[in-house]
Amino acid sequence: MTIAKREQEIMRIKAASFHQGLEEELESQLRTAVIKTVQATLEEGLVAEVEAHLADVAAEKPRRSGYYARTLNTQYGRIDELQVPKLRFGNAERDWQILARYQRSLTRLLDYACYLYVMGLSIRDLQEALYFLLDNVLSRSAINQVTVRVEQRMQKDRQAALKQTPAILLVDGVWVEIQYTTDAFKLDKAGHERQCRQAEARVILVAMAVWPDGSHHILHYSVCENEDTQGWLTFFDELIARQLDPQLVELVVSDGAKGLLEAMAQRLPQAVQQRCITHKVRGMKNYLTYQQLPTQDDTQQPLSTAEAKDLRCFQIQHDAYAIYDAPSLAQAQAQLTTFIEKWQPLEPDAVHNFTWGGKRTFEFYRFPPTLHPFIRTTNLLERFFREFRNKADEIGAFPNQHSCLTLFFLVFQREHAKHDRFGLANNS
Repeated sequence: MTIAKREQEIMRIKAASFHQGLEEELESQLRTAVIKTVQATLEEGLVAEVEAHLADVAAEKPRRSGYYARTLNTQYGRIDELQVPKLRFGNAERDWQILARYQRSLTRLLDYACYLYVMGLSIRDLQEALYFLLDNVLSRSAINQVTVRVEQRMQKDRQAALKQTPAILLVDGVWVEIQYTTDAFKLDKAGHERQCRQAEARVILVAMAVWPDGSHHILHYSVCENEDTQGWLTFFDELIARQLDPQLVELVVSDGAKGLLEAMAQRLPQAVQQRCITHKVRGMKNYLTYQQLPTQDDTQQPLSTAEAKDLRCFQIQHDAYAIYDAPSLAQAQAQLTTFIEKWQPLEPDAVHNFTWGGKRTFEFYRFPPTLHPFIRTTNLLERFFREFRNKADEIGAFPNQHSCLTLFFLVFQREHAKHDRFGLANNS
């Protein structure tokens, strides 16, 4: 990626962040801390600069003569009495390099702090990051105003009416740990009775819209107890409440999620399911029996048993993927027949697992070829889930559902901005 493209990506991420609406109290505290830090840093630098100058002219008599105060306007406010070292003469003509560098390079600290949070830093981590810049620890309550503000924006985003219904949805779930209160109580160190909390597994169900031009974005997300029929029914009800037209959804791309087909029949009656071909192909590995393994590779080099098994797995998966590269449904079905004839005698269990329900892996052929790479797998969602898991794993168990959904919102906002998915603003 070129520097220019990387800069454009960063600017999109910045534009998609939430720093414009920070609470005034937090902004005021940050500005005050920044101004104090900037003043102290500049004054130390000015002293060091004049001392270095005097060392260069050591043969002459030192020319220090106290300090004089000057004002300096910064983007965070005005420093009324910046203490500048005073020389015995030549003060008006002196070009202070410290001030010149400051004016060129001071970054917007508030934007930086927000960007760190968007990247998934916890409040504790954000305190630590700001300490090294401010030499001061901001209170958790002050920094928490960031999360309060973005929670409000997250809730608004999840409840906003949809402007358009996509014909294609990619759906999947990602599992997390969230703390919930229990009926039990315990005494804390101060002797106060506290209600116990316990981390429980929950799944965030997610729907991604895919549009005719290939653009795509996260449409809806919700925490559920299980990835089952009732969970999907509730999820689709939430989408319909946001004005999704269930009659216009034609295709739902998913893995082998339990309960999804039944929920689709009840809520999305016009839609068919496209099974993710990646899940189907990779699933064969669990059913390989490795009969009649080759003893040599293509170059006639001997193979160990482990190498022969790896080769078998690679070959059968390679042939399976090739089926879906066919330009038409008829050609793909012909390649499937050839695949079965070749591999059935060697790996009957794997072939049976692959072909079971295999008709649903060909539904993407209903749509133009330009869309096939986006809609025959759930890879678009899987890549996003990897980004989210990286942040979620650092947190461990979320303290509540709001904090979980807030981080999810921040990460997908950043990912959409990074990949320039303008459909986010235009279609949701």
